[in-house]
Amino acid sequence: MAPAVVEPQHVDGALRTVTVTVPATSANLGPGFDTLGLALSIYDSLTVSAFADDRLEIEVTGSGAEEIPRDGTNLVVRAIAHAYADAGRDTPGLRMHAANGIPHGRGMGSSGAAVTAGILIAKGLLAGDVDLDDDRLLRLATELEGHPDNVAPALFGGLTIAWSGERGPQHKKLLVHRGVAPLVFVPGFTMSTSLARSLQPHQVPREDAVFNVSRSALLVAALTQSPELLLDATADRLHQDYRGAAMPETLRLVQELRAQGLAAVVSGAGPSVLVLADGPGERQRAVELADSVTDTPWEAHMLAVDVLGGTVRDRAEGST
Repeated sequence: MAPAVVEPQHVDGALRTVTVTVPATSANLGPGFDTLGLALSIYDSLTVSAFADDRLEIEVTGSGAEEIPRDGTNLVVRAIAHAYADAGRDTPGLRMHAANGIPHGRGMGSSGAAVTAGILIAKGLLAGDVDLDDDRLLRLATELEGHPDNVAPALFGGLTIAWSGERGPQHKKLLVHRGVAPLVFVPGFTMSTSLARSLQPHQVPREDAVFNVSRSALLVAALTQSPELLLDATADRLHQDYRGAAMPETLRLVQELRAQGLAAVVSGAGPSVLVLADGPGERQRAVELADSVTDTPWEAHMLAVDVLGGTVRDRAEGST
């Protein structure tokens, strides 16, 4: 489901041109708040040329194109500049063409994808001068995004466990069982991540914390080995119900799907709903149920788990 890459009309005089493709992500996955993330097969694709001047030319098509700034406040541009500053290099002039397939403001990691795209663009443009290894990429992306649960799967693909320790943000990538069939229901309305976070209490009951610890551990096993455990494994007491007041239709759909035995969760901060179905048949049943239990229009995306993460291709030399 990758959007068509918008090719630059002219690259005359460019120092270098790279194309970056970044997947959507779904964070939390129910109980794994700020820790677990999954890369999904919807993509943003960007082609960027660097110049030896101070130009900044931005063209955007696709999701969110009307709201995305065309100046230095653009999140991709900010991420490029952040990586260049960390490398001790001056940001070059830029010409950027972005084709956005990831829905904006829907809990599918659009801001994390923008940050990831910018960091990977810098990696491609700086190749041969400065090496940005995986640890550095994750650190840079987390510094801008604030937490690593979306940027880790966007960078590396698959199922990721992300945490911060003495060495900064870290991640572990895991392969998802081939029986897991992701489905995302995307509504027409949006949700602010900051608003969603503001609805959560600073403290939770001990039994709720223990509940989520057990379900998070179980979820890793369910996603990698035992998909039949996904319903129990995706139960949550830390964040979804608290956020439900701001998106009642989302919470209603999650509850109705779960009542019918389907592993449905709020995708990221919402308002999209992620279903981790145990096979294609269960995924189709979820679509039929969603049509019958809510008046809100939901766009159903039957997806695959993206296993590559963000990719960089030097237009002159091929893939990196």
